[in-house]
Amino acid sequence: MKKRAYAALTILFLGGFPVLSGCRGGKTPRLGRDPVADVVAAMTLEEKAWFVTGTGMEFPGMPDDAEAVAVAGAPVVGETRNLVPGAAGTTYEIPRLGIPAMVMADGPAGVRISPTREGDPATYYCTAFPVATLLASTWDPDLVRRVGEAMGEEALEYGVDILLAPGMNLHRNPLCGRNFEYYSEDPLVTGTIAAAMVGGVQSRGVGTAVKHFAANNAETNRNALDTVAGRRALRELYLEGFRIAVQDGKPWTVMSSYNLINGVHASENHDLLTKVLRDDWGFGGFVMTDWFGGVDAVAQMRAGNDLLMPGKADQAAAVAGAVRQKRLEESVLDRNIERILKVLLESPRFKGYRYSNRPDLKAHAAVARQAAAEGMVLLENRRSTLPLPSRSKTVAAFGNTSYAIITGGTGSGDVNESYSVSLTRGLEGAGFRIEPHLGDAYEAYLLRERERRPAAKPFSLPDPIAEMGVSPALAARMAGSSDAALITIGRNSGEGGDRKVEADFNLTPGEKELIRRVAEAFHARGKRVIVVLNIGGVIETASWRHLPDAILLAWQGGQETGNSIADVLGGRVNPSGRLASTFPVKYEDVPSADNFPGEVVEKTPSRPGEDPGDMAGPFRRPRASRVEYGEGIYVGYRYYGTFGVEPAYAFGHGLSYTTFEYGGLALGAPEFSESMKVSVRVRNAGGVPGREVVQLYLSAPARRLDKPALELRGFAKTRLLEPGESETLEFELTPRTIASFDPARSSWVAEEGTYTVKIGASAHDIRLVAGFELGREIVVRRESDALAPRVPIEERRPPGRSTAAGPRPR
Repeated sequence: MKKRAYAALTILFLGGFPVLSGCRGGKTPRLGRDPVADVVAAMTLEEKAWFVTGTGMEFPGMPDDAEAVAVAGAPVVGETRNLVPGAAGTTYEIPRLGIPAMVMADGPAGVRISPTREGDPATYYCTAFPVATLLASTWDPDLVRRVGEAMGEEALEYGVDILLAPGMNLHRNPLCGRNFEYYSEDPLVTGTIAAAMVGGVQSRGVGTAVKHFAANNAETNRNALDTVAGRRALRELYLEGFRIAVQDGKPWTVMSSYNLINGVHASENHDLLTKVLRDDWGFGGFVMTDWFGGVDAVAQMRAGNDLLMPGKADQAAAVAGAVRQKRLEESVLDRNIERILKVLLESPRFKGYRYSNRPDLKAHAAVARQAAAEGMVLLENRRSTLPLPSRSKTVAAFGNTSYAIITGGTGSGDVNESYSVSLTRGLEGAGFRIEPHLGDAYEAYLLRERERRPAAKPFSLPDPIAEMGVSPALAARMAGSSDAALITIGRNSGEGGDRKVEADFNLTPGEKELIRRVAEAFHARGKRVIVVLNIGGVIETASWRHLPDAILLAWQGGQETGNSIADVLGGRVNPSGRLASTFPVKYEDVPSADNFPGEVVEKTPSRPGEDPGDMAGPFRRPRASRVEYGEGIYVGYRYYGTFGVEPAYAFGHGLSYTTFEYGGLALGAPEFSESMKVSVRVRNAGGVPGREVVQLYLSAPARRLDKPALELRGFAKTRLLEPGESETLEFELTPRTIASFDPARSSWVAEEGTYTVKIGASAHDIRLVAGFELGREIVVRRESDALAPRVPIEERRPPGRSTAAGPRPR
């Protein structure tokens, strides 16, 4: 974009010469007290209609604009899409007013753009950072902010104005296909980590889009799925993380979700986008749709969904036509445009930033490696198997994924990185020797199987390759030639579909047999077996976890995954990751197991040859579906702890190579007044340096409102403590943090009674307890009366309460 392309708008906003020169085909803007409004007033109706729609996107199978109504003066759809090849979309430019396009790119694990360009020998690779679930497992906002800073620098230097991240939907159910893009089952962890990511990215002058707002907890039929949820569950769980991110992180934009909420599409939902987001929370940026989200452009404008992405000609035509026909007030359109313009003023492209296309990828890889290592969770470590002793030099690496590491999920959360480090390569770099004959067998097997399987569709997963068979004789031979065994179990998922219980959440029979045979062979020789879980979401572990000596949950650590795993296995890094989502004993224990992902309520006959896994299918032929959040507020550990259901690994669980002692719990006063200070001392009582995650849970009185057995109300991670060293951590409880949402009063209310502070290493490992009193009820804040379900919802209630309102626990 030439400098003169910015001149008109710059003059307006800087309070310069009041009449713009060179303005053709439209009104001549004159300066007033609100220069943004002056620019809006200078736009023609056609320019306004196009400005609130993007410039299109090429994607196989997406809706076709060929028959859309043309708008006078409209651009060729997509004319600015190649400002940054491979970016997700761009906004509409108006050169005569000095309005440039803004470029938007995915995504949650790093900038997603094309790594190569036609006729250009240069490369444009980006860093593949750890997936969001791993980042949340660090419980370290400062580290996540550093990851955000690195992402923001890459976006800035590649010419991207807004990064379409972070993803923030709760882990309501472990089968959601995009859980790897999201942080946690808990809104406090979600909101705190997301705010850190937003702050990091935006510190580099690049915007973010927190997504997908809201209650987008399944991928199946996602653009026609009606999420039916009670107001309390929405406020306390599915909206709360977004509130924290919006108020603490101050993102430039919010992306509305595909699904409906209580009968209304999120992007057309005035209650959600105006009453909650703006009136209750004070959001000052603009809202964009998810790509091709919603069905009614005019309703989206009214609701406060300011920008329709990626943009279609028929949307612009519908908006302009509605204004002409008096079905849409032009003032609503002007309001939405003003919101977009105010963000555009902060964008690198408007400010004329000269991006280099040369971010510091080497430095960012180091950040990715550290973050991945610190988010890995040591689930089991019997007989102090890990870290591997220096004498364990030869390792037998079993499992396909030992040689074909999974760095992240598919879809918009994928990244085009220049390299990825496998587990075997990482171990070799750490000084270990990989048993060569076993390695050769796996490499040959994977090569054969890859050649046989069909190519994957865009944004879709290729068919998984079954585990290579390992005979008892081969396992015994490897036990004789190796010092230890590693078995890597891999899982992947992505946008457009959800996971399955069999052969996904549950291990396949072949995987279980592999673990059993290797464990028997190596244990017969007194040697150790370690299972590494290279996965993006929760899986079943209870039926086989007794077989290996150690289990390391490595998640998907980005391009440095292999190095990060080796750092932990070899002891270079003491694991300090903790679970941000519960691992249940079996899928049937999940409170939403009976109704996930929902049911189709309007049957649509399939077409001959239709692929049920085709990501574009739901856009072409949406199937109206419905899911009722009957578990209410009892999601994740809130359910397991309240209903007495034992998990395989509790929320917050994670082991270390050292041990920690807790002590000195002190409350600021015996009775709550305006706030309550809480402090606790943590001591490294082991023999190696380490970090501990201290979790503050609260049990509240249940007088008029049901309450979970405990809820996370604060957390902190110690610095690296040397053996014998202590650190005192401090927390503050406010009226808002001890309150619950009362839908009858549309208010956050702290009920009078006894509150119990529980300091723990997990939701099931409470170390210290203290209590305080609240003498009288506090009505903390009244919110808008928004998002009420159209019909009453039968929600689950805790044991001991009336069972008429919901089912008993299993």
